[in-house]
Amino acid sequence: MAAAPADGYGATPPASCVLTANGAYAARLARDGDSLFPERWTLDGPEPYAVPLPGNQPEEPGTEVQPMADGRVLIRRPTDGRHAFSLLYPTGPGTGELPLGAVECPDDGVELRLLPPAPCGERAYALAVGPWTTAVWLVAGGVFGPEHVAEIPGRCSGGVWLDRTGRMLALDREAGGRTKAVVMDLERGGEMSPLLQISADSDDRLLLADPDSGLLLISSDAASPGEPRLGWGVMGSTLPVRFPESLRLPGLAMTPFAIQPGQALLPEACAVALRIDGPFGAWVGVWRPTERRLHQLAAPEGWLTGSGLWTPDGVLRLPYTTAAEPCGVAPLTAPAAASPATAPETAPETAPDWTPPETVPYWASSYEAAASGGVASGGSPSEPAPVAARPVPLQQAPLGRLVTK
Repeated sequence: MAAAPADGYGATPPASCVLTANGAYAARLARDGDSLFPERWTLDGPEPYAVPLPGNQPEEPGTEVQPMADGRVLIRRPTDGRHAFSLLYPTGPGTGELPLGAVECPDDGVELRLLPPAPCGERAYALAVGPWTTAVWLVAGGVFGPEHVAEIPGRCSGGVWLDRTGRMLALDREAGGRTKAVVMDLERGGEMSPLLQISADSDDRLLLADPDSGLLLISSDAASPGEPRLGWGVMGSTLPVRFPESLRLPGLAMTPFAIQPGQALLPEACAVALRIDGPFGAWVGVWRPTERRLHQLAAPEGWLTGSGLWTPDGVLRLPYTTAAEPCGVAPLTAPAAASPATAPETAPETAPDWTPPETVPYWASSYEAAASGGVASGGSPSEPAPVAARPVPLQQAPLGRLVTK
């Protein structure tokens, strides 16, 4: 697998293996000589095991697979200006296939790819990026096959889920020469609002988010114009994004791929796993906001590069495959967090040169409060509930209740 460009945080390199949000299943395209075939991994049992799901013929390059929560595997097959979707499942010695329909993309300028697995595991979405607009499609979990959800002006990339239900989807939208993260409410017809706007002239992308703690990992050149930097913040705060020096390794590309879940109200304590790409391969980085240091660790032999999942208690599970062990998961325990008294001294973190307003309330309201007519966070009983809960620009309602200074 080709490494990402050094310091290139604009495009996330694809993972070799895709995991469901709960880590129960994984799917990948395995190789048999020169042929490719889908393979499903079961990861929630005593021992991981793989089930091959070959079709009547080898898969073509450009095919994508994604596991569903019920153990079936969604496959996207591009062919002659259309993208056909099916669900694969084992049937004794063979492979069952349930066709779902196709999305027509006759224009050569349109690129279609699957979005990351939805947290609910019951639906799957795809992004069709054209020269001027981007379409979001529901390709699995609908009633009548692929359904067009929304059309967005501009070219979109990325794809980060902001909640546990698969309602709020963040995308990086390129328009007017700049890239800004926006959020779509998929239960309101794809209604879009700004999410990340650090400065007017910066390119701001959302790379990863954890709904439990609110921790966000972003890429932006706001702190160093022309140079994308990794930064972090907390959803719904009055403090700016931080750009730690520990996440700045010249000549290497770093891509966050997993955040430790289950750390409600403890964003600084969350362990973050990063894929580090260099001239001689890829390895793993582990970082916490509270420590301001990056631990670099060797990846297991045969690591399916860029894939992995944290357990709530701080164990990073990395899928790998070797000739001796074709289906394995290596547990990597995160180094213990240093106490504030023993944390190493580091260069101060930098932030964009702007001060968040002190009177702006929290990041809109919770989705549940808006749906039930409750009170938004930071509001009072006399204030009306918003019509729809959606994020507002982080330049106006910035990040993080808990940010170490």
